[in-house]
Amino acid sequence: MTCYRKDSARIQPAEHPLPPDIQSAIATIMRGSEPLVLFTTLARDRRLFQKLFHSGLLDRGHLTLRQREIVIDRVTARCGAEYEWAVHTAIYAAKAGLDERQIASLLGDAATGGWSDEERRLIRLCDSLHDTCTVDDELWQSLTECFSDEAIIELLMLAGYYRTVSYLVNGLRLPLEPKTPRFADYAASAGH
Repeated sequence: MTCYRKDSARIQPAEHPLPPDIQSAIATIMRGSEPLVLFTTLARDRRLFQKLFHSGLLDRGHLTLRQREIVIDRVTARCGAEYEWAVHTAIYAAKAGLDERQIASLLGDAATGGWSDEERRLIRLCDSLHDTCTVDDELWQSLTECFSDEAIIELLMLAGYYRTVSYLVNGLRLPLEPKTPRFADYAASAGH
């Protein structure tokens, strides 16, 4: 797994103060916490910020929080996007009921996570999309046994969105956020 870490980002975040509309959008998501470097870097350009920031899928949709986070964590782990994986693991893993073994398995051999049949299908979907950019008929059929058509569309959009986010955080070489886990914290349990 490739991990793109550098001491400094390739593009520096926007200067403070941020434009009021951008500051307000970030404050709504961050709820009093410091803004993420990804958000402040995108804030350099209002159009780009708005395009990415407002197309997210973290609202209540057709997936549970747990389903959503399994997909996000697997996609970002497969892409080597430690920055985004760490943010989601720190903020959402406990809320989604993901235990240490499951978090580690999403980094490597997902068979070791003690997943339900439905959750294994989500992981297979992420792996299939990562490896082939498509879903074969057998996997599609197995997804239809657990998920509505709308949920499957959301799963495809979610995986694609976080692949895009992975490209951004890796390409920009964003520094990891303070107090977030690292791949290395789980590497031994993940089979690395």
